[in-house]
Amino acid sequence: MSTAAWFHCFSGIAGDMALGSLIDAGADVGEVRAMLDRLPMAGWSMEVSPVMRGGIGATKVDVVAAETAVVRTYAHITGLVDEARLPERVRNRAQATFAALADAEGHLHRRPVAQVHFHEVGGVDAIIDVVGSCAALEVLGVDTVWSSPVANGMGMVRSAHGMLPVPAPAVVELLRGAPTYGRDVPYELTTPTGAALLAATVTGWGPMPQMQVTAAGFGAGTRDLEGLPNLLQVVLGEAMAAVPARTEPGQPVTLLEVNVDDATGETLAHATAALLAAGAHDAWITAIVMKKGRPAHTVSALVDPALADQVAAVMVAETGSLGLRGETLQRWPSARVNGQVEVGGVPVRVKVGAGRVKVEHDDAARAARRTGLPLREVVSRAEEAWRRRDPDESA
Repeated sequence: MSTAAWFHCFSGIAGDMALGSLIDAGADVGEVRAMLDRLPMAGWSMEVSPVMRGGIGATKVDVVAAETAVVRTYAHITGLVDEARLPERVRNRAQATFAALADAEGHLHRRPVAQVHFHEVGGVDAIIDVVGSCAALEVLGVDTVWSSPVANGMGMVRSAHGMLPVPAPAVVELLRGAPTYGRDVPYELTTPTGAALLAATVTGWGPMPQMQVTAAGFGAGTRDLEGLPNLLQVVLGEAMAAVPARTEPGQPVTLLEVNVDDATGETLAHATAALLAAGAHDAWITAIVMKKGRPAHTVSALVDPALADQVAAVMVAETGSLGLRGETLQRWPSARVNGQVEVGGVPVRVKVGAGRVKVEHDDAARAARRTGLPLREVVSRAEEAWRRRDPDESA
């Protein structure tokens, strides 16, 4: 039997809340501190205290560290984690969390991952929150991590880049593919650190999975919220059977389609590219036979319901169709981690899910052109490079 942890993010999630909830659920503070002490960082302390939020007892974690002007890079932080010689699963989970953060920041700032500079999430407190949460999962013997849909607030938040909207752009990027919803609360409920922990560790989303509950705990946020306990709940248990993967409500999506019998291959290829550029999750072409035996094609796009009108307009414009059809479906995206490796000195992005490493084709093709290696060899080397770096992520 495996041990599962389910995070109930009804008030969002932050790094300190995750660590607090796991300690409240029974993770031994001394064991967590012992792992954190391996990090080559000085001048910090961790205070753990009982608090009340909305009439519910919880654990509050505060990391106290001297202020510093040091801005750490992604490479710096991964070096700290490697140097700490943490237990393998702790190291892999922490590295995957920082990799998710680096990938999100790189995407937002249009920079390669190696050039990403962490500001708030590179501070000592954020590093302790991430590594401490991964250490607490290990102390509790957690094998799989699950999460409810994630609540977000609204408004603005101050950052090193100035004022940013809530949810922060990094949070939106990190929770891509995860079920989320907004609350009419003028505060940041989910932070980049909390979102990254979910993005890196969660294997399934939805209601609490089938388990025999063994423990539970609450981690407290800093402020008191009116009408909402500022808490993160974690429930631990032994899976009673294979945790169902498709019984929870999925992410709603709209399927848009048109049939066309007068479009060239070039037009259809351009249409799929335009649909993806307009925000579709996916777009594809299916060969069909229409009335009177005429060969034709169905152009399909899977989109977020909020973008359905926008993508539908592009579909009609690019195919010349006089109309289109649609239906509402559900999807269950698998948890994944985005990372990057190098092949022959050329950066190649990879997506890592359960049991698979998927190399980005465009990056692999570029590396093949620059190195003169066959494309298949580039893909093989990229997959092997990731496995050497994070063996558990590709197991």
